[in-house]
Amino acid sequence: MAYEADYGVFIGRFQPLHLGHEHIIRDALDRVAKLVVLVGSANVARDPRNPFTFAEREQMLRGSFAYEMAQGRLVVEPLDDHLYSDTAWVAEAQRRVRDIILADANPDGLGLHGTSDYSVVLAGYGKDNTSYYLKLFPEWGSIQIEAENATFGASDVRQRFFQRIPEVPQAALSKGVAEQLEEFARGDEFKRLLAEREYLEAYPKEWGEGPFVTADAVVVQAGHILLVERGQLPGKGLLALPGGFVGKGERIRDAAIRELREETAISDGKGQIPPAMLASFIEDSETRVFDAPARSLRGRIITHAFLFRMPERRELAEVKGGDDAAHARWYRLGELRPEQMFEDHWSIIEQMANL
Repeated sequence: MAYEADYGVFIGRFQPLHLGHEHIIRDALDRVAKLVVLVGSANVARDPRNPFTFAEREQMLRGSFAYEMAQGRLVVEPLDDHLYSDTAWVAEAQRRVRDIILADANPDGLGLHGTSDYSVVLAGYGKDNTSYYLKLFPEWGSIQIEAENATFGASDVRQRFFQRIPEVPQAALSKGVAEQLEEFARGDEFKRLLAEREYLEAYPKEWGEGPFVTADAVVVQAGHILLVERGQLPGKGLLALPGGFVGKGERIRDAAIRELREETAISDGKGQIPPAMLASFIEDSETRVFDAPARSLRGRIITHAFLFRMPERRELAEVKGGDDAAHARWYRLGELRPEQMFEDHWSIIEQMANL
């Protein structure tokens, strides 16, 4: 059979996989020899916008395309979020596809053949944001797939799923995905997400939609970073940078220092480190604004992150949780996992600590 390209690439979050996604995948498989499905936001913690892990979404795809995956014509790979760097996101997508092509081209593992002899195209709806992807991957072609008259998109499915509207699985999801969601709805994670969604829905009614200004402290010492575990919604139980909202009449830098002291009680062993000394540890060249519009589900929140570089020594500064933090601890930078982190705090750490 003559295909339009050797490899196709389809990028999506699949939160959850619905019939519209499946239509694109099946159409693309008719037109390319092998399809690589990149599952986005693979490295984020669960929240009402991203309720399912990569493993759970891979299971959805495997249930709907078991034969194609067994035949090797459909490959599913994770694609992490790099919220503040399109370059890093593009590079990861390119690496994923390159590695698959190289493995196919060199089945003996000798690495004698490259990727130049293979054609790659992006697959997507003719009127979706594939045009945006094309600007980021000019070396790849594209195949446009006509959309079916789908009643629901992924955001509609999520909204109805959390409202427990029963007809959604039959209307928008394949049988296997619907059953997976039904099972998920019986578990503790779903209950936690329901509580968080209710909190987030009430948030703008009480506080408004912003924009709000916050300050975060990125405190590093001897290969470690200081984090707190959130003790309240949203993100209860997730790790976060010490930080919070800037008070009326308060400078942003002062807010970062105040929140750091309130949430961690950071001490040199003789007593809590005074604000002036903490200020001396701030690297002014590493103060940045993080303002991605979708960085928080609470509303439009713009944060300013300050890098505190503590003196290098064997004994780390003493800390303990305070204010609304369940605990405060030092974590080895190399052992952190993005899915442990609240909102975009992993992306902030990536940028500030040069991970």
